Amino acid sequence: MTWLALTDHAERRLSLRGLGVDKRDDPVLPDDPRSLLVRGSIMFETRMSPDGRPQVLFGYKTVHPVHRSLVFQAIPGGGVAMVQVQGRDISHAAIQHKGSGRTDVLRITYSWDSPAKWGRMTLEKPEEMMQITVPVPNPRPLSLEDIRGLMMGQQDQTFAPDMIFAALSDQIEPIGPAPTLAPETPVATPWGYRPAGDLQRGDTVYTQGGEVVPVLQTVTRALPARGSHAPIRIRAPYFGLKRDIVVSPEQRLVIDGPEVEYLFATESVLTPARHLVNGFAALPDRAGPVIRYVQVILPQHETILAAGAPVESLYIGRIRRNKDKMDASILVGIDRNTLPEHGREAHKVLKWYEAITLAKRRAA
Repeated sequence: MTWLALTDHAERRLSLRGLGVDKRDDPVLPDDPRSLLVRGSIMFETRMSPDGRPQVLFGYKTVHPVHRSLVFQAIPGGGVAMVQVQGRDISHAAIQHKGSGRTDVLRITYSWDSPAKWGRMTLEKPEEMMQITVPVPNPRPLSLEDIRGLMMGQQDQTFAPDMIFAALSDQIEPIGPAPTLAPETPVATPWGYRPAGDLQRGDTVYTQGGEVVPVLQTVTRALPARGSHAPIRIRAPYFGLKRDIVVSPEQRLVIDGPEVEYLFATESVLTPARHLVNGFAALPDRAGPVIRYVQVILPQHETILAAGAPVESLYIGRIRRNKDKMDASILVGIDRNTLPEHGREAHKVLKWYEAITLAKRRAA
Protein backbone atom coordinates (compact mmCIF):
# COMPACT_ATOMS: atom_id res chain seq x y z
CA MET A 1 0.00 0.00 0.00
CA THR A 2 1.25 3.47 -0.83
CA TRP A 3 -0.15 6.82 0.22
CA LEU A 4 0.24 9.10 -2.78
CA ALA A 5 -1.39 12.36 -1.71
CA LEU A 6 -2.35 14.25 1.42
CA THR A 7 -4.17 17.53 1.83
CA ASP A 8 -5.31 19.57 4.81
CA HIS A 9 -5.75 23.27 5.56
CA ALA A 10 -1.99 23.80 5.94
CA GLU A 11 -0.52 21.99 2.93
CA ARG A 12 -1.09 19.79 -0.10
CA ARG A 13 1.27 16.98 -1.11
CA LEU A 14 1.34 14.59 -4.06
CA SER A 15 4.10 12.15 -4.99
CA LEU A 16 3.76 9.39 -7.55
CA ARG A 17 6.45 7.46 -5.66
CA GLY A 18 4.60 7.68 -2.35
CA LEU A 19 4.81 9.95 0.68
CA GLY A 20 7.15 9.69 3.68
CA VAL A 21 7.64 6.13 4.96
CA ASP A 22 5.68 4.91 1.91
CA LYS A 23 8.30 6.22 -0.57
CA ARG A 24 9.10 3.76 -3.38
CA ASP A 25 11.93 3.58 -5.90
CA ASP A 26 9.55 3.62 -8.86
CA PRO A 27 6.42 5.70 -9.48
CA VAL A 28 3.04 4.05 -8.99
CA LEU A 29 1.64 5.87 -12.03
CA PRO A 30 3.30 7.33 -15.13
CA ASP A 31 3.49 11.12 -14.96
CA ASP A 32 0.84 11.55 -17.64
CA PRO A 33 -2.50 13.36 -17.00
CA ARG A 34 -4.30 10.46 -18.73
CA SER A 35 -2.78 7.76 -16.45
CA LEU A 36 -5.53 5.90 -14.60
CA LEU A 37 -5.64 4.81 -10.98
CA VAL A 38 -8.02 1.89 -11.42
CA ARG A 39 -7.78 0.73 -7.82
CA GLY A 40 -7.35 2.83 -4.70
CA SER A 41 -8.84 4.53 -1.66
CA ILE A 42 -9.67 8.03 -0.52
CA MET A 43 -9.75 8.52 3.23
CA PHE A 44 -10.84 11.74 4.88
CA GLU A 45 -11.93 12.97 8.27
CA THR A 46 -14.38 15.77 8.86
CA ARG A 47 -16.34 17.38 11.64
CA MET A 48 -20.08 17.08 11.23
CA SER A 49 -22.25 19.91 12.42
CA PRO A 50 -24.80 18.83 15.07
CA ASP A 51 -27.60 20.53 13.12
CA GLY A 52 -27.03 18.16 10.18
CA ARG A 53 -27.00 20.93 7.61
CA PRO A 54 -26.21 19.88 4.02
CA GLN A 55 -22.90 21.05 2.57
CA VAL A 56 -20.21 19.96 0.14
CA LEU A 57 -17.33 18.66 2.24
CA PHE A 58 -14.74 17.62 -0.32
CA GLY A 59 -14.64 17.27 -4.07
CA TYR A 60 -13.74 18.64 -7.47
CA LYS A 61 -15.24 19.07 -10.92
CA THR A 62 -14.12 19.92 -14.41
CA VAL A 63 -16.02 20.28 -17.69
CA HIS A 64 -13.12 19.86 -20.13
CA PRO A 65 -13.19 17.84 -22.34
CA VAL A 66 -16.24 16.27 -20.67
CA HIS A 67 -17.92 16.71 -17.30
CA ARG A 68 -15.95 14.86 -14.59
CA SER A 69 -16.50 15.25 -10.87
CA LEU A 70 -16.18 13.47 -7.54
CA VAL A 71 -18.01 15.06 -4.61
CA PHE A 72 -18.59 14.07 -0.98
CA GLN A 73 -21.27 15.99 0.84
CA ALA A 74 -23.02 16.07 4.20
CA ILE A 75 -26.68 15.26 3.76
CA PRO A 76 -29.74 16.49 5.70
CA GLY A 77 -30.46 14.55 8.86
CA GLY A 78 -26.86 13.35 9.18
CA GLY A 79 -24.62 11.22 7.01
CA VAL A 80 -22.48 11.51 3.90
CA ALA A 81 -23.17 11.02 0.19
CA MET A 82 -20.75 10.46 -2.67
CA VAL A 83 -21.45 11.27 -6.33
CA GLN A 84 -19.00 10.54 -9.14
CA VAL A 85 -19.70 11.73 -12.68
CA GLN A 86 -17.64 10.91 -15.77
CA GLY A 87 -19.49 11.97 -18.90
CA ARG A 88 -22.72 9.98 -18.89
CA ASP A 89 -21.51 7.54 -16.20
CA ILE A 90 -22.70 8.26 -12.67
CA SER A 91 -21.88 6.39 -9.44
CA HIS A 92 -23.63 7.25 -6.20
CA ALA A 93 -23.66 6.06 -2.59
CA ALA A 94 -25.02 7.46 0.67
CA ILE A 95 -24.64 6.56 4.34
CA GLN A 96 -27.29 7.82 6.73
CA HIS A 97 -26.03 8.48 10.23
CA LYS A 98 -27.62 10.51 12.96
CA GLY A 99 -25.08 12.36 15.09
CA SER A 100 -24.90 12.51 18.86
CA GLY A 101 -25.93 16.15 19.13
CA ARG A 102 -22.36 17.47 19.22
CA THR A 103 -19.77 18.15 16.55
CA ASP A 104 -18.82 14.57 15.72
CA VAL A 105 -15.65 13.64 13.84
CA LEU A 106 -16.29 11.06 11.12
CA ARG A 107 -13.84 9.10 9.00
CA ILE A 108 -14.93 8.24 5.48
CA THR A 109 -13.05 5.68 3.40
CA TYR A 110 -14.05 5.29 -0.23
CA SER A 111 -12.36 2.39 -2.03
CA TRP A 112 -12.74 1.20 -5.60
CA ASP A 113 -11.57 -1.51 -7.99
CA SER A 114 -12.81 -0.43 -11.41
CA PRO A 115 -11.89 -3.58 -13.40
CA ALA A 116 -13.85 -5.64 -10.86
CA LYS A 117 -16.72 -3.10 -10.94
CA TRP A 118 -16.53 -3.06 -7.14
CA GLY A 119 -16.53 -0.23 -4.66
CA ARG A 120 -17.45 0.55 -1.07
CA MET A 121 -17.82 3.57 1.16
CA THR A 122 -17.41 3.24 4.93
CA LEU A 123 -18.23 5.65 7.72
CA GLU A 124 -16.38 5.24 11.01
CA LYS A 125 -16.25 7.21 14.25
CA PRO A 126 -12.66 7.39 15.50
CA GLU A 127 -13.88 7.65 19.10
CA GLU A 128 -16.14 4.59 18.85
CA MET A 129 -15.96 1.08 17.44
CA MET A 130 -18.66 1.85 14.90
CA GLN A 131 -18.64 1.39 11.15
CA ILE A 132 -21.27 1.49 8.43
CA THR A 133 -20.44 0.27 4.92
CA VAL A 134 -22.43 0.61 1.71
CA PRO A 135 -21.59 -0.68 -1.79
CA VAL A 136 -20.63 1.69 -4.60
CA PRO A 137 -21.81 0.25 -7.92
CA ASN A 138 -19.53 0.46 -10.95
CA PRO A 139 -16.98 3.02 -9.66
CA ARG A 140 -14.88 4.76 -12.28
CA PRO A 141 -11.05 5.05 -12.21
CA LEU A 142 -9.39 8.36 -11.44
CA SER A 143 -6.99 9.86 -13.95
CA LEU A 144 -3.87 11.64 -12.74
CA GLU A 145 -5.53 14.87 -13.90
CA ASP A 146 -8.51 14.02 -11.67
CA ILE A 147 -6.19 13.28 -8.75
CA ARG A 148 -4.39 16.58 -9.11
CA GLY A 149 -7.70 18.37 -9.30
CA LEU A 150 -9.06 16.63 -6.21
CA MET A 151 -5.97 16.60 -3.99
CA MET A 152 -4.00 19.62 -5.21
CA GLY A 153 -6.87 21.98 -5.98
CA GLN A 154 -5.97 22.44 -9.66
CA GLN A 155 -9.59 22.36 -10.82
CA ASP A 156 -12.82 23.61 -9.24
CA GLN A 157 -12.10 22.02 -5.85
CA THR A 158 -13.88 22.21 -2.49
CA PHE A 159 -12.22 21.55 0.87
CA ALA A 160 -14.69 22.73 3.49
CA PRO A 161 -13.65 24.37 6.78
CA ASP A 162 -15.08 21.32 8.61
CA MET A 163 -12.62 19.02 6.84
CA ILE A 164 -9.59 17.83 8.83
CA PHE A 165 -7.57 16.01 6.16
CA ALA A 166 -7.92 13.88 3.04
CA ALA A 167 -5.48 11.26 1.73
CA LEU A 168 -5.22 9.07 -1.38
CA SER A 169 -3.82 5.51 -1.52
CA ASP A 170 -3.20 3.25 -4.50
CA GLN A 171 -4.68 0.24 -2.66
CA ILE A 172 -7.90 -0.90 -1.00
CA GLU A 173 -7.33 0.42 2.52
CA PRO A 174 -8.56 -1.70 5.45
CA ILE A 175 -11.28 -0.55 7.81
CA GLY A 176 -11.86 -1.45 11.43
CA PRO A 177 -9.20 -2.06 14.12
CA ALA A 178 -5.89 -0.28 13.55
CA PRO A 179 -2.47 -0.45 15.25
CA THR A 180 -1.55 2.43 17.54
CA LEU A 181 2.06 2.15 18.80
CA ALA A 182 5.18 3.56 17.17
CA PRO A 183 7.42 0.60 16.16
CA GLU A 184 10.22 1.69 18.52
CA THR A 185 7.94 1.60 21.59
CA PRO A 186 9.62 -0.64 24.23
CA VAL A 187 7.29 -3.42 25.39
CA ALA A 188 8.02 -5.48 28.53
CA THR A 189 8.85 -9.14 27.86
CA PRO A 190 10.48 -11.89 29.99
CA TRP A 191 13.76 -10.99 28.22
CA GLY A 192 13.55 -7.28 28.92
CA TYR A 193 12.03 -4.48 26.92
CA ARG A 194 11.81 -5.05 23.18
CA PRO A 195 10.65 -2.68 20.41
CA ALA A 196 7.00 -3.32 19.56
CA GLY A 197 7.96 -3.53 15.90
CA ASP A 198 10.26 -6.51 16.59
CA LEU A 199 7.61 -8.67 18.26
CA GLN A 200 6.26 -11.62 16.30
CA ARG A 201 3.69 -14.36 16.71
CA GLY A 202 4.93 -16.79 19.36
CA ASP A 203 6.82 -14.19 21.40
CA THR A 204 5.65 -13.51 24.95
CA VAL A 205 5.01 -10.25 26.81
CA TYR A 206 4.31 -9.18 30.37
CA THR A 207 0.85 -7.93 31.27
CA GLN A 208 0.09 -5.20 33.78
CA GLY A 209 -0.67 -7.91 36.34
CA GLY A 210 2.74 -9.57 35.89
CA GLU A 211 1.50 -12.53 33.86
CA VAL A 212 3.32 -13.82 30.78
CA VAL A 213 1.08 -14.25 27.72
CA PRO A 214 1.80 -15.19 24.10
CA VAL A 215 1.57 -12.84 21.16
CA LEU A 216 -1.02 -14.39 18.83
CA GLN A 217 -0.51 -11.92 15.97
CA THR A 218 1.19 -8.62 15.23
CA VAL A 219 -0.15 -6.02 12.82
CA THR A 220 1.45 -3.01 11.19
CA ARG A 221 0.10 -0.28 8.99
CA ALA A 222 1.18 3.04 7.45
CA LEU A 223 -1.37 5.82 7.90
CA PRO A 224 -1.66 9.53 7.16
CA ALA A 225 -0.18 11.35 10.16
CA ARG A 226 -3.16 13.66 10.47
CA GLY A 227 -6.46 13.78 12.36
CA SER A 228 -7.13 10.67 14.44
CA HIS A 229 -3.80 9.21 13.27
CA ALA A 230 -1.62 12.24 14.15
CA PRO A 231 1.01 11.01 16.65
CA ILE A 232 0.96 12.00 20.32
CA ARG A 233 4.02 11.98 22.55
CA ILE A 234 3.29 10.71 26.07
CA ARG A 235 6.05 12.01 28.33
CA ALA A 236 7.93 10.34 31.17
CA PRO A 237 7.55 10.15 34.11
CA TYR A 238 3.78 10.62 33.74
CA PHE A 239 1.60 7.49 33.76
CA GLY A 240 4.52 5.41 35.07
CA LEU A 241 6.64 5.89 31.94
CA LYS A 242 10.39 5.28 32.08
CA ARG A 243 10.82 7.11 28.76
CA ASP A 244 8.67 8.99 26.28
CA ILE A 245 6.52 6.97 23.90
CA VAL A 246 4.73 7.96 20.68
CA VAL A 247 1.23 6.63 20.08
CA SER A 248 -1.83 7.16 17.95
CA PRO A 249 -4.62 9.32 19.42
CA GLU A 250 -6.70 6.12 19.48
CA GLN A 251 -4.24 4.27 21.73
CA ARG A 252 -5.92 3.79 25.11
CA LEU A 253 -3.99 3.97 28.36
CA VAL A 254 -5.01 2.45 31.69
CA ILE A 255 -5.53 5.19 34.28
CA ASP A 256 -6.04 4.49 37.97
CA GLY A 257 -5.94 6.34 41.26
CA PRO A 258 -8.31 7.80 43.86
CA GLU A 259 -9.94 10.18 41.34
CA VAL A 260 -10.86 7.22 39.14
CA GLU A 261 -12.40 5.29 42.01
CA TYR A 262 -14.31 8.35 43.21
CA LEU A 263 -15.67 9.36 39.81
CA PHE A 264 -16.33 5.99 38.20
CA ALA A 265 -16.56 3.47 41.07
CA THR A 266 -13.87 1.28 39.53
CA GLU A 267 -10.15 0.82 40.12
CA SER A 268 -9.03 1.70 36.59
CA VAL A 269 -10.33 2.99 33.26
CA LEU A 270 -9.20 3.17 29.65
CA THR A 271 -8.62 6.64 28.23
CA PRO A 272 -7.71 7.41 24.59
CA ALA A 273 -4.44 9.33 24.28
CA ARG A 274 -6.26 12.19 22.55
CA HIS A 275 -7.96 13.05 25.83
CA LEU A 276 -4.66 13.19 27.72
CA VAL A 277 -3.12 15.99 25.65
CA ASN A 278 -2.52 18.90 28.02
CA GLY A 279 0.75 20.47 26.88
CA PHE A 280 3.03 18.76 29.39
CA ALA A 281 2.13 15.09 30.12
CA ALA A 282 1.01 14.51 26.54
CA LEU A 283 1.38 16.69 23.48
CA PRO A 284 1.24 16.42 19.68
CA ASP A 285 4.42 14.99 18.17
CA ARG A 286 6.18 16.03 15.00
CA ALA A 287 5.60 13.76 12.04
CA GLY A 288 5.92 13.63 8.28
CA PRO A 289 2.93 13.02 6.02
CA VAL A 290 2.76 9.28 6.78
CA ILE A 291 3.48 7.34 9.98
CA ARG A 292 3.77 3.63 10.68
CA TYR A 293 2.08 2.02 13.69
CA VAL A 294 2.21 -1.52 15.11
CA GLN A 295 0.26 -3.48 17.74
CA VAL A 296 -0.02 -6.96 19.22
CA ILE A 297 -3.06 -9.20 19.56
CA LEU A 298 -3.20 -11.11 22.86
CA PRO A 299 -5.54 -13.92 24.00
CA GLN A 300 -7.74 -11.93 26.39
CA HIS A 301 -7.14 -8.34 25.32
CA GLU A 302 -4.60 -8.01 28.14
CA THR A 303 -2.92 -4.76 29.13
CA ILE A 304 0.76 -4.57 28.16
CA LEU A 305 3.54 -2.39 29.58
CA ALA A 306 4.94 0.17 27.15
CA ALA A 307 8.06 1.73 28.70
CA GLY A 308 6.43 1.07 32.07
CA ALA A 309 2.99 2.51 31.31
CA PRO A 310 -0.03 0.18 31.12
CA VAL A 311 -1.54 0.41 27.63
CA GLU A 312 -4.20 -1.52 25.77
CA SER A 313 -3.27 -4.25 23.32
CA LEU A 314 -5.28 -4.41 20.09
CA TYR A 315 -8.96 -5.02 20.74
CA ILE A 316 -10.60 -6.97 17.89
CA GLY A 317 -13.86 -8.06 19.51
CA ARG A 318 -15.45 -11.03 17.77
CA ILE A 319 -14.43 -10.02 14.26
CA ARG A 320 -13.31 -13.58 13.45
CA ARG A 321 -17.02 -14.56 13.34
CA ASN A 322 -17.77 -12.09 10.53
CA LYS A 323 -15.99 -13.02 7.30
CA ASP A 324 -16.94 -9.81 5.49
CA LYS A 325 -15.65 -7.56 8.28
CA MET A 326 -12.49 -9.61 8.67
CA ASP A 327 -11.78 -9.56 4.92
CA ALA A 328 -12.22 -5.76 4.93
CA SER A 329 -9.88 -5.29 7.90
CA ILE A 330 -6.15 -5.31 8.52
CA LEU A 331 -6.59 -8.96 9.57
CA VAL A 332 -7.33 -10.12 6.02
CA GLY A 333 -5.23 -13.16 5.11
CA ILE A 334 -4.72 -14.25 8.72
CA ASP A 335 -6.06 -17.69 9.61
CA ARG A 336 -9.18 -16.98 11.70
CA ASN A 337 -8.34 -20.01 13.86
CA THR A 338 -5.25 -18.18 15.13
CA LEU A 339 -7.29 -15.20 16.32
CA PRO A 340 -8.95 -14.86 19.73
CA GLU A 341 -12.42 -13.58 20.54
CA HIS A 342 -12.37 -10.56 22.78
CA GLY A 343 -15.45 -9.96 24.91
CA ARG A 344 -15.96 -6.64 26.62
CA GLU A 345 -12.94 -4.37 27.07
CA ALA A 346 -10.81 -5.25 30.08
CA HIS A 347 -11.60 -1.89 31.71
CA LYS A 348 -14.33 0.73 31.51
CA VAL A 349 -13.71 2.97 28.49
CA LEU A 350 -14.26 6.62 29.25
CA LYS A 351 -16.52 8.64 27.00
CA TRP A 352 -15.15 11.97 25.81
CA TYR A 353 -16.92 14.01 28.48
CA GLU A 354 -15.84 11.58 31.23
CA ALA A 355 -12.22 11.83 30.13
CA ILE A 356 -12.41 15.63 30.17
CA THR A 357 -13.87 15.54 33.70
CA LEU A 358 -11.05 13.25 34.89
CA ALA A 359 -8.38 15.39 33.24
CA LYS A 360 -9.73 18.56 34.87
CA ARG A 361 -9.87 16.91 38.28
CA ARG A 362 -6.27 15.69 38.00
CA ALA A 363 -5.10 19.12 36.90
CA ALA A 364 -6.84 20.84 39.82
